[in-house]
Amino acid sequence: MARICELTGKKAMIGNKISHANNKNKRLFNINLHRKRFFLTSKNKWITLRVCVSTIRLIDKIGIENVLKRFNYKL
Repeated sequence: MARICELTGKKAMIGNKISHANNKNKRLFNINLHRKRFFLTSKNKWITLRVCVSTIRLIDKIGIENVLKRFNYKL
């Protein structure tokens, strides 16, 4: 299973690991994914999503229904 946020589509970024001697090596910056259940009051059911923590914070702020509309998520 890919490490991609199901709502926003965020995924790992590629960057450099830089040592004290300024040697550069490629590395991955993974996103902070969690499996979380959300309750949809309009449909009266639970859904389980793999979302990053920044998306969970957005859901806490504006609500799951608004986030699903914003990112055009199909149920």
